[in-house]
Amino acid sequence: MNLVAQAAPETAEAALGRMARAAKDAAQALALASGAARDAALREGAGAIRAQRAAIEAANERDMAAARAAGQSSAFLDRLALDPARIEAMARGLEDIAALPDPLGRVLADWTRPNGLRIRRIAVPIGVIGVIYESRPNVTADAGALCLKAGNAVILRGGSDSHHSAQAIHAALAAGLRAAGLPEAAIQVAPTAERAFVGAMLAGHGLIDLIVPRGGKSLVGRVLTESRVATLGHYEGRCHTYVHAAADPAMARAVVLNAKLRRTGVCGATETLLIDRAIAPALLPQIVADLAAKGCTFRACPEARAILPGLPAAGPEDFDTEWLDAILSVKLVGGVAEAVAHVNRHGSEHTDAIITADTKAAEAFLAGVNSAIALHNASTQFADGGEFGFGAEIGIATGKLHARGPVGVEQLTTMKYLVRGSGQVRP
Repeated sequence: MNLVAQAAPETAEAALGRMARAAKDAAQALALASGAARDAALREGAGAIRAQRAAIEAANERDMAAARAAGQSSAFLDRLALDPARIEAMARGLEDIAALPDPLGRVLADWTRPNGLRIRRIAVPIGVIGVIYESRPNVTADAGALCLKAGNAVILRGGSDSHHSAQAIHAALAAGLRAAGLPEAAIQVAPTAERAFVGAMLAGHGLIDLIVPRGGKSLVGRVLTESRVATLGHYEGRCHTYVHAAADPAMARAVVLNAKLRRTGVCGATETLLIDRAIAPALLPQIVADLAAKGCTFRACPEARAILPGLPAAGPEDFDTEWLDAILSVKLVGGVAEAVAHVNRHGSEHTDAIITADTKAAEAFLAGVNSAIALHNASTQFADGGEFGFGAEIGIATGKLHARGPVGVEQLTTMKYLVRGSGQVRP
């Protein structure tokens, strides 16, 4: 008979508490560390990713095999997959972030009051950040690196689908921290993919300073509903490309094809095509043929189906759907005002584009849409921190407070005031 008492398994709350305490200590060390030390950890981490590529690929194949066995869609598998090019892109991303200016200690404002007090507003780290994400394993590297560059500790909780990939990538990041003499607790990955750990993070007021959700509608909805921690929202990417009557046809075809199909599973993929009625009879068949040849299917309004009767009809929810797949909703509109109204009603304030040679029409669209990112004559797939020169991004913020659009290192800082006097007292 075994009389040795078995230790109870660690609860999600206990695990988070342990990790958050270590993260707070690490955040304090990072806030005092030099920018050179943080950059060294990123460069060493990039080298470790390259050196451990075989281990990362093997871990990713475990995740991919499970996803294939579960019958996941091709778009989902694309988000999950890591190949040599994507692993190299992760490593380069760390190096790009290391090469950015140090965001800490920046003087945001500097003034002297009539009483002689000198006041400076400077950029400082937020503290401990919790990132909750789903199937894209590269978020482990991007989020970890951005938080580190900005002097924050981070607790990462990826989805169960990418758990092995995330653990392997984290091992490389930890190696970089060790090589630079920084605490490994600066970047931590949840030990479990159980939903209970997400609940513990959302209830972690006093343990975590900011939650960043990066995933689908259900995840973000849960975070916004349950979180007792401040949240930087990354909502759905219900993105639009509007082809205006003055669009160059060749440009419109090329941009729409890229915006929809370059990668269908990213949040910047166009999900709805809006096209002016005046040019639709001539141009819409060409755009549809381009996309259909690459495997895209459609959900079309009655006017579009009158031009192309073979298109499937759009249902009541189709213009409010983030497809994340090779599916495109199509609607005809009667000019900029109608296009803007549609975007603001059905979009998610993420990324929307207009294709036109008419500058006034472009400016009206850019000013009218409520999007965090609005583009003229460019693909919505440029909604990416790396393409903005941020090195990477932790997500696309669609809220209106603190940060909007791609969230890079500057957006992962807050501020403090340094006030210097010479003995002043307040009357």
